[in-house]
Amino acid sequence: MDSPDSARHRTLTVQAAGCVLWRRSPVTGELELCLVHRPKYDDWSWPKGKLKRGEDPLAGALREVAEETGHTAVPAAELPSSHYLAAGRPKRVRYWAAEAVAGAFTPTDEVDRVLWLPPEAARARLTEPRDAGLVDALLATLRAAP
Repeated sequence: MDSPDSARHRTLTVQAAGCVLWRRSPVTGELELCLVHRPKYDDWSWPKGKLKRGEDPLAGALREVAEETGHTAVPAAELPSSHYLAAGRPKRVRYWAAEAVAGAFTPTDEVDRVLWLPPEAARARLTEPRDAGLVDALLATLRAAP
């Protein structure tokens, strides 16, 4: 039988954070969104990851962007969070809109490819349907920006 501590550990929500990373195309000037490919899951998603113990969520989101994409980013508005089950545990991912300002991608075991795509192409490429709503949230945030 499980101890109360092990049962509580399994039901604690996993805390994660990430960004909907964007830039203006260096060629056309059009808006592009960054998706990462994780070979472990063979999926396309936003750059994100679990927070370290005691880590500020926004700091964690920017750390994950740097680790997964090689880019530094300037954060803006917080976007809607995503809630789902991962390995049987509830998971919450907080997201921010963030502009890529510098950097270059280097493949790793965790992320082997990135794509910079126009919003509609990014929406179509995302593996999880729950991630698609963040495209609209980002576009609304960018339209509202001064």
